[in-house]
Amino acid sequence: MDTTSSFDNLHPLEIKVLTAFGAGPSGTVLTTEQLAATTALEPSQLSMAIEWLLAKQLLVVQSETITPVASLTPLGETYFEQSSPIERILSAARDASGTGKRLTIPDLHTKEGLDPADVSKAVGRLKKEGALLIVQGGCLESTGRPSPSTEAMRAILQQLHEAPCEVEQFPEPSRQLIQEHAVRRGSAKEPFRVEDRVARWYVLSPEGTVAVNQVTSQATVDEVSQLSPELLKDGSWRRKRFRKYTISLRAPRVGIGKKHPYREFLDTVKTKLVSMGFKEMRGSLVETEFWNMDALFMPQFHPARDIHDVYFVKDPTHAAKIAEPFVSRVTKAHENGGATGSTGWRYAFDGERAKRLVLRSQGTAVSARTLAAAPEAPGKYFSIARCFRYDQVDATHATDFFQVEGIVLGEDINFRTLLGLLNLFAREVAQAKEVKFLPAYFPFTEPSVEMHVRHPRLGWMELGGAGLFRREVTLPLGVTVPVIAWGLGLDRMAMVALGIHDIRELFTDSLELIRTTRGIF
Repeated sequence: MDTTSSFDNLHPLEIKVLTAFGAGPSGTVLTTEQLAATTALEPSQLSMAIEWLLAKQLLVVQSETITPVASLTPLGETYFEQSSPIERILSAARDASGTGKRLTIPDLHTKEGLDPADVSKAVGRLKKEGALLIVQGGCLESTGRPSPSTEAMRAILQQLHEAPCEVEQFPEPSRQLIQEHAVRRGSAKEPFRVEDRVARWYVLSPEGTVAVNQVTSQATVDEVSQLSPELLKDGSWRRKRFRKYTISLRAPRVGIGKKHPYREFLDTVKTKLVSMGFKEMRGSLVETEFWNMDALFMPQFHPARDIHDVYFVKDPTHAAKIAEPFVSRVTKAHENGGATGSTGWRYAFDGERAKRLVLRSQGTAVSARTLAAAPEAPGKYFSIARCFRYDQVDATHATDFFQVEGIVLGEDINFRTLLGLLNLFAREVAQAKEVKFLPAYFPFTEPSVEMHVRHPRLGWMELGGAGLFRREVTLPLGVTVPVIAWGLGLDRMAMVALGIHDIRELFTDSLELIRTTRGIF
């Protein structure tokens, strides 16, 4: 930096910080707290001034320490005022053992109002410590032994309620307990928050020492940034120092309006499919088991119908009726194959269960309804369907997601047609460089295939399944020509196309991420 002009380029906030160093002997080392006390600047102002001086190489970080500091979240304050789950469970077990009553896990969910995840974690820890036993019938029984975790939890809550505290000040067992119950991505409902407290020690660089000398000799002159009529009228402008402006600096960024990257991706996918001659299919988010599964030749004993895979609607629980002749034809296809030439699944089809309402778990339900509505043959159809499945949320899984569902029907349709379309989608929509196909099984297609693409960071990941609809699907719905179908995960395709490494970022409300995420093309 040119030290001869450094003083002219200094902001008043920077001058205040340099003045704090000039008040001490040469080589003075000051911390952020000491600078704040000396300059009386707001934290944001002090932070800006220090960063500017570091960028101009007038200030140097002599040393830095990072200290994890624990504090209570609002949930932690609630635990302090009342009690934590592990305390409540141990207390309930001791009360039950003292009165001879039975205490079960469901009792803790209903009577104590505890979250299943909290109960599972606390019971496991208490059992490991020997404070609880699980006896016959799945009942919880207190052993009378103390629980170190319960005592440590109460001590931590007490100490952090008084003031945030450095994590290292706690004994090792307590530190582990804090880390286990600290807020992090994927577990926001926790009693503790651990944040890094950064402490820095600053010292002047040689150029900074020159700047301080200039500040000391010229700081008595008032600085103004605008020439006013008053200054001209009384001639006082001659005794003022005018602040200089650096016209070579970039102008401040203007945050213009922009469509969300994922919304833009979905619109682009729709535009591409329409331009390829596909017609759009639409369907309801709430669907009957009949259209979501039965019409797709999924047996009613299939594991995907379990509560852990499908969300059931609570009110109303069932639809009034299902259109004929489809329900009769599908019933026969399941029980004995009907007119399809198949033997079916050979079980008694439950028509009442077919009316059960669920959140759509796959976009193929939209295809089933389209096939039943006498589609054009030859014809090409697609749907961008939002689907819901119970799943553990992580970098590549979510509980709700978008599928691009499609069907193509016609006399000349075959498996090779399907592979060509899938390869086209992977390269044109997901912008994937590497694609591979693996054999798969689905109750409603034969043959079936899964498409995988390579993500630059996450490696190979599945985009979805596809295949030729079986006759047990098409004939009961009134379609006699071959039909190829696919259901691909749009969220994962968007991750590859947009360069995103966590599926949760697709639905972010971070303006910075929305502004900086590159477009698909």
